[in-house]
Amino acid sequence: MGMEAKGKIHALFETQQKTERFRLREFVLELADNPRYPQYVQFQLTGDRCESLDGFSVGDEVRVEFSLRGREWNSPKGEVRYFNSLDVWTIDGLSAGAGSGASDVDPFSQEPPPPGDDDIPF
Repeated sequence: MGMEAKGKIHALFETQQKTERFRLREFVLELADNPRYPQYVQFQLTGDRCESLDGFSVGDEVRVEFSLRGREWNSPKGEVRYFNSLDVWTIDGLSAGAGSGASDVDPFSQEPPPPGDDDIPF
């Protein structure tokens, strides 16, 4: 399911090496569809897409294309929990000087994240 959002970068986080083959980088966009009640939404980039945030700064206006993902997790105690993620495919700068423009990464050439084990996915 492909979606799009536009907003201002509110927070940027460093890339995290989750496993030998899986990297994750998160950031937060301020979505101001209703300026009286801005929404702060966390997105993530994985694998080679982590570098797509290089060159962007807090306050930059961007457009992201992303997919809504969800996962079921069973704890060692047998509890079932559900987690959502907004996986970004491309990020483009909208304000002057923001980032390096469109991402050159082909989203369909990326390997999906490895199947989860019994660890919480964050």
